[in-house]
Amino acid sequence: MADDELLGGAGRAAGEALETGSNAKEAVPPAPLPHEPKKRRAVPETAALFGVLVILTVFFSITSKFFLNVDNLVNILQNVARIGIIACPATVLLIAGQFDLSVGSTAAFSAMVMAVVAATPGVTKVPFAFGAPNEVAFVVGMVAALLVGVANALSVTVFRINALITTLGTLAIFRGLAKVLGDGQTIRIENFDPLGTTRILGLPLPVYIFFAMIVIFVLILRYTTYGRSMYAIGASPTAARLAGLRTNRAIFIGFMMSAFAAGLSGLILLSQVGGASINANIGLELSVVTAVVLGGASLAGGRGGIIGTILAVLIVGVLGNGLIQLGVPSFWIEVANGVLLLAAVGFDQLRVRLTHAPA
Repeated sequence: MADDELLGGAGRAAGEALETGSNAKEAVPPAPLPHEPKKRRAVPETAALFGVLVILTVFFSITSKFFLNVDNLVNILQNVARIGIIACPATVLLIAGQFDLSVGSTAAFSAMVMAVVAATPGVTKVPFAFGAPNEVAFVVGMVAALLVGVANALSVTVFRINALITTLGTLAIFRGLAKVLGDGQTIRIENFDPLGTTRILGLPLPVYIFFAMIVIFVLILRYTTYGRSMYAIGASPTAARLAGLRTNRAIFIGFMMSAFAAGLSGLILLSQVGGASINANIGLELSVVTAVVLGGASLAGGRGGIIGTILAVLIVGVLGNGLIQLGVPSFWIEVANGVLLLAAVGFDQLRVRLTHAPA
C-alpha cells in the first residue's frame, strides 16, 4: 500500500488499524526514541591541578623540614610572581590562538634600556614611588617594552606573519639589542630597590602586583566583551570576523598587554638584583608557556582560564623550590621543567580526546 510505504514502521501499523476499523490511537504503539549517547563530562582541569599542587606540597613538606615555613612560602610567591605577571596576558593570547615567545627578550631589553638611561649623565630624574629616583628611566624602559609589543602586533595583524615565527624573530632581535646596548656587560643601577624588594604586611611588592594582575585578567575574561571576543577568535577566527568582531584590534591589544607585563617583570628583576645582565630572563618564555598550557589553555585556541594558569604557575614554583630544598642540581630542575612542558601538552591532547569521545 502507498500509505504503508510512506509511513513505514509504526505508520504501517496505523494503516492496518484504519483498514480494520479499529481505534488508531490504540493500534499505534509509541515510536521508540533513538538512543542518544550520554555526553562525557569534561575533565575538570582546575581540580586536577589543585590536586597536583597539594600532592607536591605534602611531598616536599615531608622530605624537607624547611619547605613548609612562612619565609619559604613567601619566597615561592616572590619567585613565581614574575612568571605569573606575564602568564596572565599570555593566557589571553593563547585563548585567541596566538603565541608570544619573545617575553624573555622583552624583559631583558626593557631592563637594559632602563639601566642605560639611568646611567646616562644629564638624564632628568624625579623621585620614583617609594623613594627611588629613576622615574624617567622607568618610563623609558616600559616604552621600550611596548615597542616590542608593537613590532609583534603589526607583524601578526598587518603583515600576516605567523605569531610563532614573529615572536621567535623578535626574541632573537631584542636579545641581541640588549647585548648591544650593554656592550656585553652588566649595567648597574642605583636606588631602584623598592620596586622589587619593598614589603607590605610581610609580602614583597611584586606579589601584590601579581595578585592585581590575577584580578584584572579574571575580570577581563569573564565580564568584558573583549574577553569573550578572544574566546571567539580562538574558536574560529573566520566566524569571529563574520560576526563583526574586530579581530586584528583584539589581537593587537593582546600583544601589547603581553609586552607590558614582560617589561614590568624585567624591571622587577632589575630592581631585585640591582643590574641589567645580558643573560637575564633566559628561559622565561619556557616557564610562561609551561604554566599557560598546563593551566588548561589549548594550543588550538578557544579554551583556557586565569585560575588554571595561576595553579600551574604555583606548581612550577613549588616544584622548583622543592627540588632545590632536596639538593637537586639546577640543571636537573631545567630538565624537570622541560618534562613538565611535554606533560602539559600531552595532558592537553588527552583532555580534548576525553571531552569529545563518545560514551
